[in-house]
Amino acid sequence: MPKFDPVIEKISDYVQSYQAQESSLIEAKNCFFDSIACAFMALDHEQVKKFIQLEYIKNSSGSVRVIGTNIKTNAVDATFLNGALIRWLDFNDTWLAKEWGHPSDNISIVLALTDYLKKHKDINLSFKQILNFMVLAHEVQGALAIENSLNREGLDHVALVKVASAAVGAKMMDLDRSQIKSVISNAFLDGQSLRTYRHFPNTGARKSWAAGDASAKALKQIFISEVSDESYPTALTSKVWGFNDVLMGNNPLKLERNLESYVMDNILYKVSFPAEFHAQTAAEAAISISKNLEGKIGEIKEILISTQEPGVRIISKQGPLTNYADRDHCIEYIVAWCLINGSLDSNSYSDESAMDKNIDVLRNLTTTIEDKTYTEKYYDLSERAIPNKVIVKLKSGETYEEEVLYPLGHRKRRDESKPFLRQKFCKSIENKDFDTAKLIGFYDENDLDSINIYELLDNIYK
Repeated sequence: MPKFDPVIEKISDYVQSYQAQESSLIEAKNCFFDSIACAFMALDHEQVKKFIQLEYIKNSSGSVRVIGTNIKTNAVDATFLNGALIRWLDFNDTWLAKEWGHPSDNISIVLALTDYLKKHKDINLSFKQILNFMVLAHEVQGALAIENSLNREGLDHVALVKVASAAVGAKMMDLDRSQIKSVISNAFLDGQSLRTYRHFPNTGARKSWAAGDASAKALKQIFISEVSDESYPTALTSKVWGFNDVLMGNNPLKLERNLESYVMDNILYKVSFPAEFHAQTAAEAAISISKNLEGKIGEIKEILISTQEPGVRIISKQGPLTNYADRDHCIEYIVAWCLINGSLDSNSYSDESAMDKNIDVLRNLTTTIEDKTYTEKYYDLSERAIPNKVIVKLKSGETYEEEVLYPLGHRKRRDESKPFLRQKFCKSIENKDFDTAKLIGFYDENDLDSINIYELLDNIYK
């Protein structure tokens, strides 16, 4: 058997053998329900409805279901739609390091294959197995993100979703050792997305379905590797033609960390605000300050936002914001909205909401700068802080200042977050055609062994 690149070998060995501890599985359960809540909430948005009614999917046949709908389609398209729903509102979990991303994006392939394997291969899985697959996917994507920055090469983080989904999906499909490495190598060889659609002047809704697309492509590679004898041992390191030489410049991909459950154990939840995570603490700070600004918005002279370096580089924007995707990735817009309204939800970024002229007035009064101590706290793996400070100065000389180092949803505030996460889930199933009492019962059940994954899934599909 040919020797594969060390990164591929390491990922393959990990997904084949690692079993998470109970505490990590419990965290994965929280993540599972949080992701389902995000998908349920996305179903209320008109653009999402157009996606789930795509003609080619409506006319396809299959048995694999899609969250919150009565759609039955093939496993690849179900993976795509599940991923789009979970990700659409920018409200699912987040991982911040050299690279950023949302490891729960990988749940799309886990859900699709759970349905597919039972119906087509008579493979029954336990809820604990599903949660362990989630831990594996989180760790692969997140560990690669800790050590590698695709964004500095102009590449989008969904490349890591594709790799993680490919590795874990191959394990779920019970492929052999050689096939799993083949699938991972194919994921690296597959064309990678550019970050173009995340930045001015091309910011658009693709960011809401890009991860679903990446997971769907991973599943396609898995199905191909089932029947094709593929072998690309040096997909990463091959001179001239390999992933590193073609895409990574002077920063070849590496993976030196031990792979365990660090990412799931330290995952960040978006508890209160559907906003890009580097701005979560800025939103919290601005909402706190807003209590002092009733009737005084027109008296604001200056706003200063101190943030981490990625916060400046990714979401600090000047000039016109043309759509929802532009606004929910603009720290100045988010702070302005929160100062004016004292709240933030998915409707805050709509075209109608953006018509408030006070928003651009405040944006023009805002200066966003890097605080180097914040950047250090951000990259320190023992801290994993996402700090922001908002200072508002009034014409009268009054000044209001608020600093938040760790967002609600951070591990350091996990216990504080739990009631809000439950509230988020309960709100997501309001006015939906589901057995809400049964779903809440699953949510509240602490004994993982007592949860039947198929009974649970029957209650999240129509």
